[in-house]
Amino acid sequence: MHPMNHTQTTPQNLSENRLADAWAELQNYSENGNPLQANAYRLAFADPEFLLRRETRGIRFQLEMLKPDLDQAEQGIENTVVVFGSARFPAPEDAQKNLQLAQISGDADTLALAQRQVRNAHYYDQARLFARLVAGDSMHRRPEERLFITTGGGPGIMEAANRGAHEVGALSVGLNIALPHEQSANPYVTPLLNFKFHYFALRKMHLMMRAKALVAFPGGFGTLDELFEVITLVQTRKSKPVPILLFGSAYWKRLVNFDAMVEEGVIAAEDLKLFEYVDEPEAAWAAIQRFYAL
Repeated sequence: MHPMNHTQTTPQNLSENRLADAWAELQNYSENGNPLQANAYRLAFADPEFLLRRETRGIRFQLEMLKPDLDQAEQGIENTVVVFGSARFPAPEDAQKNLQLAQISGDADTLALAQRQVRNAHYYDQARLFARLVAGDSMHRRPEERLFITTGGGPGIMEAANRGAHEVGALSVGLNIALPHEQSANPYVTPLLNFKFHYFALRKMHLMMRAKALVAFPGGFGTLDELFEVITLVQTRKSKPVPILLFGSAYWKRLVNFDAMVEEGVIAAEDLKLFEYVDEPEAAWAAIQRFYAL
């Protein structure tokens, strides 16, 4: 009987990623400019054609739920203040530049648009200042008491809020959505917390999962969609009560006649207590502080 041949082997790293080869293969396709073709022999989790089938939609739901959840947890993001509003409100400095160009052009429609942008640009500044207040205060608190700014990750009001947090050196989250007209994240979202979603439903779920307050600045269909989903969840007790602040009382009271809804009996009078109007960044932050006794 021959003695056993003991050979020296290289110790293996327990945390080594054993799946890397599958993704390296896909990367090679891209680098070589070769289109991917359906391939039955490809590993299932590394097969884009398989993962994008109608039958695997449930798996994609799970992935869009899990990835941002794990990444936020790793960065210590447990409590957030969600800020949403119009993507079309520019920064004041950009609004002024557009106005100057419009005046030079002499085109009446271009000038009217530029004047409206200047008028609405103050909401950008207010969202920026509000985020600075939240982020600046939270940076000095214990980790479990910190509130992080979260937005939809896009331009306008969303950019302003991420910018305010960025300016004081705080982390902030961006939950962007892939749209037919490509929308890229604003440059102020913390890179490790910059997420992109395919499904609106999963994106809105993530907006609510960690939310301890929601601040709705003037906006369009998307803002209304998010606002009324939140109000409905709290009204039906599917979510715990949180401060829901409508920033810009003149806009919101002109847009939605909540009193008419009470008069017609489609909501109860006490439902009007689910939200409140605010007009200054300090007032919005004070409302949140009162709610949580901060």
